[in-house]
Amino acid sequence: MAGNTFGTLLRLSTFGESHGIAIGGVLDGIPAGLNIDLDFVQAELNKRRPGQSQFTTSRNEEDKVEFLSGIFEGVSTGTPIGFMIRNKDSKSNDYSHLQSTYRPSHADFTYEKKFGVRDYRGGGRSSARETACRVVAGALAKLLLSKYNIQITAFVNQIGPIRLTRNYNEIDLSLIENNPVRCPDEPTALQMMKLINETKEKGDTLGGTIQCVIQNLPIGLGEPVFDKFDAMMAHAMMSINATKGFEIGSGFSSIDKNGSQLNDVFINDNGIKTKTNHSGGVQGGITNGMPVYFNVAFKPVATIMQSQESVNSKGETITLESKGRHDACVLPRAVPIVESMAALVTADFLLLSRGNKI
Repeated sequence: MAGNTFGTLLRLSTFGESHGIAIGGVLDGIPAGLNIDLDFVQAELNKRRPGQSQFTTSRNEEDKVEFLSGIFEGVSTGTPIGFMIRNKDSKSNDYSHLQSTYRPSHADFTYEKKFGVRDYRGGGRSSARETACRVVAGALAKLLLSKYNIQITAFVNQIGPIRLTRNYNEIDLSLIENNPVRCPDEPTALQMMKLINETKEKGDTLGGTIQCVIQNLPIGLGEPVFDKFDAMMAHAMMSINATKGFEIGSGFSSIDKNGSQLNDVFINDNGIKTKTNHSGGVQGGITNGMPVYFNVAFKPVATIMQSQESVNSKGETITLESKGRHDACVLPRAVPIVESMAALVTADFLLLSRGNKI
């Protein structure tokens, strides 16, 4: 199977299935001499952990990361950093009825047709459980970026029709962890929580958007043509399970504006910068020193607790009754995943610009 490795100088390869013995990864390219704060890495992973609130799946995984290589006496050695996370609360019997059934909007059908075999237990390799590996790697990338004061912050800004109307620079981002939906505006968060509960009671699910902001970036990250900063960021975000859209800066709202309204005029304010930031901090695929901000759209979780019509591997029409433990809305747990993929892209470009040195 191709496509299990991401990055150029900073390369992450992940392995494992949702109901296997463990999941894990190898992060190659972290320079030697970086202090590794293991408590920080675990804290980042805890933000993605299942069972953390009433709004997430009740699967009870400790998600304790075990490092296997690349770290000695709390410092990176420059060699590949290997790690794993053991699966301890998988209940494979919940999926036995799916052995020959294709779930609507899941990867069951496409995996089986492509590979001729699939792990039907929780989706196997296609499960979002794989993203725990990305959070570990992203936390290591964040440690590298912190040496340059580069900050990456993501938050939920829409669930279903309920949307945070203020921009990232108009809200207090320190409030993100004050509620379980990770929306930094309390009145909006309360509406989101109410909607999730109502939807969950109906056996249905919700989608939404996550906004991510990268601050204190240097000018010049990104390569022209194919490896633009925003192009690689889009690649990273669209590789996350359930993502269906990516927009940077003014994004799709640019369509109904004139160039005279949208152009970011340059000014000299203790250095050259732009008066506005409709470009989202990237011009010509290269960072311009302004904050990078983008939105990632997530579809509603495909597993719903309602009867659905589908077919089995023989082509016979069946009625599917879903079992197991699933999120009614994946957005809150996806926040650290978005941050992690953003960190991996940013750190990779930073290393490219510095010749793979701290």
